[in-house]
Amino acid sequence: MALITITQSLGSGDADIAARVAKELDIELFNDNKLKEIALEIGVHSDDLKRLDEKAPSFLDRFFSTKPAAYVEYMEAVIYEISQRGQGVIFGHGSPILLQNFDCALHVFIHASDSKRMDHLMKQQSIDRKAAESLIRKNDGHKKGFYRYAFNLEWQDPALYDLYINIDKIGSESAIKLILDVANSDEVKACSLTALETMALMSQKRKLRARLLENQIDISMINLDVPEKNVVTVSGFTYSERDQNLLNEILNSDPDVSTVRSEVALMRHIGE
Repeated sequence: MALITITQSLGSGDADIAARVAKELDIELFNDNKLKEIALEIGVHSDDLKRLDEKAPSFLDRFFSTKPAAYVEYMEAVIYEISQRGQGVIFGHGSPILLQNFDCALHVFIHASDSKRMDHLMKQQSIDRKAAESLIRKNDGHKKGFYRYAFNLEWQDPALYDLYINIDKIGSESAIKLILDVANSDEVKACSLTALETMALMSQKRKLRARLLENQIDISMINLDVPEKNVVTVSGFTYSERDQNLLNEILNSDPDVSTVRSEVALMRHIGE
């Protein structure tokens, strides 16, 4: 089995590379549309996504701009949900960072020079060079902001990736062959069941945290964990009875949770 994350620099042509790699390996491609489907499955409110322009590039990224904290939790839940399946090609959205310690994953970055990126966008989008340059700067700035907000890391840091491919040097076909060769290696294909189970628990944890954030519950003093399937432990403090009651209501009403062990106390103000 192969789980591959591919991170883009806009205009490098790597969306085509990701699709080709998935096809050659006969595994699923998790692009924006597929990630949205899974987000809906795990509980992102459909109205939140319907308000976004689905024709725009990276409409899930626009969800980040409206609800950054909840978005990060949900996107982590989505990535962990995919990873527990043990195979697939995940396109972008911080997946190489979220899966850094997941032995089943191969992390790939496709790099191209600004000149080549602009040439590609001019041809693909039928735009002039100035517009292509503006798109690249805007897209790079967005990714930089997202990675810094969510992970306090630089998205182009070579240390995050197993393969850092310069598409100017070797071309798309050689890049695809290189990724396939590494993905089919014994080292990458080896994956433990324990790792897959861990991803499932992490997905459920992130989903629950996101639901609390969406309901404006302050979780800064809350420790929520999913130690085993369908079991949630939560401890810490809330600043209001509203948060305390709503937190327990949300966790106990979740269809994927059978047991809630709660030790959440109400934080009393000095003098009370």
